[in-house]
Amino acid sequence: MGSAEEGQGRWVVHGERTLYDDRWVRLGKADITTPSGDGFEHHTVTLPSAAVIAVLDPSGEHVLMSYRHRFVPDVWGWELPGGLLDPEERPEQTAVCEALEETGHRVGSVEHVATFEPMIGTVRSPHHVFVGRDAEPAAEPTEFDEGVYEWVPLARVRSLIAEGRIQSSGTLVALLHILAS
Repeated sequence: MGSAEEGQGRWVVHGERTLYDDRWVRLGKADITTPSGDGFEHHTVTLPSAAVIAVLDPSGEHVLMSYRHRFVPDVWGWELPGGLLDPEERPEQTAVCEALEETGHRVGSVEHVATFEPMIGTVRSPHHVFVGRDAEPAAEPTEFDEGVYEWVPLARVRSLIAEGRIQSSGTLVALLHILAS
């Protein structure tokens, strides 16, 4: 790409101080200067990195999803297996482990689709998205608060998105990738 990646138009961070910090969230304030020369303090939020995986059936026509409640926005929706990265785990390991723990399926092959920031202007929280294939039932699920998983036809996914029944950003990225393929 051009010079924008090399510094032109870059926001300069002179320092950042922590206002609050625990294992789930860190709130900070950064002293910044914009490319136009304006300086001010900007809030920052740092959340743990997450991984999500779209597990496809052997035909490639169904995806393993749960319909569950999320209390913070107070919504019900369809989601893929996923979770927060442990410090010692690679994103792929987290995705595969979460699939096994939440669904009882062991994923055979894993493809990295994207790594993205869901709220890039204020929040740091890399989300890693994968597609898994060759999954086989291997055990009973060990996480019971993630909803009950079922094989959802990919032919239904567009309408679920349009109806607002899929709202999780990682789930949307994974499913839109599959639909575009």
